[in-house]
Amino acid sequence: MRLALFDLDNTLLGGDSDHAWGDYLCERGILDGAAYKARNDAFYQDYLAGTLNLTDYLNFSLEILGRTDMAQLDEWHRDFMRDCIEPLILPKALALIEKHRTAGDKLVVITATNRFVTAPVVDRLGIDTLLATECEIVGGRYTGRTTDVPCFREGKVTRLNRWIEENGFNLEGSYFYSDSMNDLPLLEQVANPVAVDPDDKLRAEATRRGWPVISLRD
Repeated sequence: MRLALFDLDNTLLGGDSDHAWGDYLCERGILDGAAYKARNDAFYQDYLAGTLNLTDYLNFSLEILGRTDMAQLDEWHRDFMRDCIEPLILPKALALIEKHRTAGDKLVVITATNRFVTAPVVDRLGIDTLLATECEIVGGRYTGRTTDVPCFREGKVTRLNRWIEENGFNLEGSYFYSDSMNDLPLLEQVANPVAVDPDDKLRAEATRRGWPVISLRD
């Protein structure tokens, strides 16, 4: 079975779910809006520039999970899905997913954003398999720390290769759709790399290498 791999933020979604989660927490007064938003925006700019210190960002973004019980987090996430994620869902992205599903491909979302934020989003998109940055849970609560290899840059390749080995797949004929130059390590591994509404660096790289460049937002 051929693999169809998808980045999530700014690829299948018309925005960034991780950044939107931070905005949601601030807009509802759950976090100090001005202070959190300033740091969240700065980290996001670092991500876009390819200079993100992932450890610093994860410590910052997951802290709220460690001090909030699961029931409250689930309630917030339901509101977040309705108010923030639904408007970001792209009809052309749903059509692309369905095209690969109809072709009999194995659909996988592989994202740097943490599993707490992304699992309900990926479920909404109708995709069963998610590789994401993992959140540590001890005694039925999040600790506010990560576990396993973060699913970012070369970490995506590491996590995917492990999953492939454990599940009996390979990259023959595979596709990977992404918007970000941060995903170059994985784009270089697949048979069919596709740049989706790419950032300027990835657009230039895709053009240089002759990779397809598509838009799901037209």
